Amino acid sequence: MTATTLTIATTREELDRAALDAHAAFLAAAGATPSTRAGWLDALARALRENAAELVQLGMADTNLAEARLQGELKRSAFQLELFAEEVRTGVVLDAVIDHADPEWGMGPRPDIRRVNVPLGVVGVFGASNFPFAFSVMGGDSASALAAGCAVLHKVHSGHRTLALRTAEIVVEALRHAGAPEGLFAVVDGREAAEALVDHPLVKAIGFTGSTAGGRALFNRASARPEPIPFYGELGSINPVFVLPEAWSSRSADILAGYAGSFTMGMGQFCTKPGVLFVPDSATEDQLRGALSPALEKAPLGKLLTPGLRDSFGQARDGLAGTDGVNTLIPGSDDEVPSPTVLLTDAAAVQADPEILRQEMFGPATVVVRYSNPEELPGLAGLMEGQLTATIHADDADQAGDLIDTLTGIAGRVLWNGWPTGVTVSYAQQHGGPYPATTAPGTTSVGTAAVGRFTRPVAYQDVPDQALPPALQEDNPWGIRRRVDGRFEEAQSVSREGAR
Repeated sequence: MTATTLTIATTREELDRAALDAHAAFLAAAGATPSTRAGWLDALARALRENAAELVQLGMADTNLAEARLQGELKRSAFQLELFAEEVRTGVVLDAVIDHADPEWGMGPRPDIRRVNVPLGVVGVFGASNFPFAFSVMGGDSASALAAGCAVLHKVHSGHRTLALRTAEIVVEALRHAGAPEGLFAVVDGREAAEALVDHPLVKAIGFTGSTAGGRALFNRASARPEPIPFYGELGSINPVFVLPEAWSSRSADILAGYAGSFTMGMGQFCTKPGVLFVPDSATEDQLRGALSPALEKAPLGKLLTPGLRDSFGQARDGLAGTDGVNTLIPGSDDEVPSPTVLLTDAAAVQADPEILRQEMFGPATVVVRYSNPEELPGLAGLMEGQLTATIHADDADQAGDLIDTLTGIAGRVLWNGWPTGVTVSYAQQHGGPYPATTAPGTTSVGTAAVGRFTRPVAYQDVPDQALPPALQEDNPWGIRRRVDGRFEEAQSVSREGAR
């Protein structure tokens, strides 16, 4: 099977045909049982694992990422598909709720009302430059959209096009062998196709991970459609780290070593990379440099993902270094493989110019901010925009309550004595946050809750049982987990084969 057998749309006409095919596949898949749909996801996970060696080699050729990193990403993608499959199989993603008619209901007689989540339709997904598996062809957005029951049109990223096309071939073939409708997944390519994808009336939602400028342009485009659609964009995040005085006094060297490892992980090209570190002003320049320099010398370095990202990183770093009140603590280098840069400023400077705290440097660079009193920290945190994460390092004697409250208001995930890089896929994970971290702070792009982005609830009132969707019929033919008259009924034992 060659790439030419896939739908690679480079014109609006080709995109239109891909969208029509995807919509037809979505309608054909609408009646699939949870077990059937879960089987499709399991088949995709197997296919990724069976072709892991080839895909990782293509990833190494397409990007500057190491073999171990790519292997980890592929493993994560396969695991995620299997986790979503279990959520689909048990019916959790449907969130089926039944309220039987009740003449004695507290606010007056209640009709029979039943609600279930239904898939949106065709979803457009944009691949990310920095995660060629985890946020690309069969990454989180594609996997969660398929788990929701949607069809997917994936816009490949130019930074790893060869890998993307081969992954798409494997995905299409795996879905075909698993019995999924033809056209349930396809890839498109090029700027014209990207714009047409957002514009197309059959596309009902967009998933995006990328730059703030590019994401905002597409977000505005999606909102300006005659029928606006949800745009789930992950754009930019600084991911601040706050070190309280007692923690600093007891373990500053360990904190600085951990911070150095976190902000240079993956050459600082993770969306959760910590970009700002707040420390007490008792921290001298010699102390900071003395702890950070040896740690940074051990950091594994490599080329940035693309020449364009390398240029953007250099411009952002140099621009921030030239800002009034910001000094260079560790200069790094301007080589093709840049060594890490650490900038230094203080609370007064960022209060005078909060933009210092809002400049994302997508690469191995960071800013250290010294503060004089921990009571300043909630106010300093309040100067920041929406974040994916915010971290506190504190000991028992530190008072962090007000700071936690402030960070809860601006971040999607608050960490205690940890580091934000490394985002596990789990039931409770939240990978989102107020703008500009994301365009939809009530959702997550990682974890099982990500499926909910691509569904919408529909309620049926006094509809005869035989006319209801199977998920809401009285005898629960799918054996799924449901909430009936306020009480949860667990999913019945459903085999992996399931009823067809």
